[in-house]
Order: sequence, then structure tokens, then C-alpha cells
Amino acid sequence: MIAGRARRELLRRLVHGSLLYAVLVVIAWCAVAPILWALAASLKTEGAVSDPNPIPAHPQWSNYGAVFTALPLGRMLLNTAGYAAAVTIGQVLFCSLAGYAFARLRFPGREALFVAYLATLMVPLTVTVIPQFVLMRSLGWVDTPWAMIVPGLFGSAFGTYLMRQFFRTLPAELEEAAILDGCTTWQIYWRVLLPHARPAVTVLAVLTWITVWNDFLWPLVMIQRTELATATLGLVQLQGQYHTAWPLLMAAAVLALTPLLLVYAIAQRAFVRGIAQAGFGGR
Repeated sequence: MIAGRARRELLRRLVHGSLLYAVLVVIAWCAVAPILWALAASLKTEGAVSDPNPIPAHPQWSNYGAVFTALPLGRMLLNTAGYAAAVTIGQVLFCSLAGYAFARLRFPGREALFVAYLATLMVPLTVTVIPQFVLMRSLGWVDTPWAMIVPGLFGSAFGTYLMRQFFRTLPAELEEAAILDGCTTWQIYWRVLLPHARPAVTVLAVLTWITVWNDFLWPLVMIQRTELATATLGLVQLQGQYHTAWPLLMAAAVLALTPLLLVYAIAQRAFVRGIAQAGFGGR
């Protein structure tokens, strides 16, 4: 009887595990299939793009060189990297400062101010595009790098929430020991708590980098000069009104995607560990 019960439990676990892995394989395939199709299409001729064979018979590696002839993709990638790096540094600095203030400092109206700030997450991006454009135009920053960097430089509600939740998980003994050693508020933040918040900082940095790199609407509104354009604007320039060179477009898409994959590959362990440690429950 005990052996039969153990056999049924083992069978149940095998069925459950098989179903779980099957679902994960389907989800993973849905995520990877478009990337594989773009990679295959970038190595085909225009006439063979619709060919269902995923492996090109004669790979056209020249498509990647032709992309740099069709548009200054290298400059666009450097522009995007510069914008993303500047915004990421600003987000990490100011979100960590705000998160530290909301988590560890005591001041009147702290919780109400935090809730009000967090409520801005409910405002759609398209609602703020026109006011931000008017502001950038009044400052004379339209079609300049400042328009790409400054609006996202001073933190975000999500980043502040993430850092606040992580700072709240750190033991109060760290702060108390620093106060006994004579540390100021800035020194407690910079030398004591921020080094312990590296997992949350990694998560915020990676998410911010990906968001800025993939942004299309804001560069489309603010940038007209090709020398300031981002990679996403470059992909649009490869699409014609009546004809699109799909192999070149897919080659440009693969080149634009490669830095994101490299960033995630380098920061994967720290990113996953940060998600697990940061959490969103707080205390």
C-alpha cells in the first residue's frame, strides 16, 4: 500500500514537472522565435525573406555592411548608448537618494508625499509628451542632446519605489552603528547603505538602460537631425512608403539588439539576484 502511494506520488510529480517544462518551453519559444526569424531574415535576399526555411541557403553577410552604407548606424548606436548611460547614472543617483529619504528619514508628510509620487505611475506616457515638448521648446532644447537626457535624469516613481523597498529591508543596526561613529546623513547613505543596495541598483540600472535604448516616441518627437538620432529612429528610416528592404531592416534590428543582449548577459546573475533580494514587499 505504501509502495503504491509512493508510485502515485512519483507519477504525479513527473506529470506536473512535464507540464511545467512544456509551458516554459512554449513561453521561451514565443520570446525567442521573433529574434531567430530576424536573424535569419537579415541573412537572406529580398526575394527569400518570406521563405519558410529558417536557415538561409546562401547567407548574405553583406547585408550588415550595407546597413552602414544606407544610414549612419554606428553614430546612432553611439548616440543611443550615450543617452542611455547618462539617464541610467541619473536614475540610479536620484532614485537611490529619494528612496533613502523615504525609507530612512523622518519628516512631516513623508507617507502622503510618497503615495502622491507613486500615483504618477498611473499617468500614461502619452499624456505627458505634449507638456514636456512645450517645456523643451521653451528652453530651446528641441533637437539637442539635452532633450534626450534631462527629462529622464532626475529619477522616476518606479525607481524610487524600488530603492525605497530595498532600503527598508536593510537592518537599522547599520544606520545606528554609523551614527555612533559620527557619520553624517550623506555619509550614511553613500558609505553604508548604498554599497549594500547593489542588487537593487543593478536592477534599476539594467531596466533603465533597456527602457532608454528601446524608446521610440520621445526621440521621434524631439530629434530631427540625423547626427543626433537614436537606433530606433534609424530603423524607421529604413522603412519606405512603398518599399522596404527587409533584409537590411532586420540586419539593423539585430545590430541594435546586440548591445542589449550583451548588457543582459553580463549583468544576468546580478540582475536575477537583485530581483530576488530587492522584492517589492518591504517591511
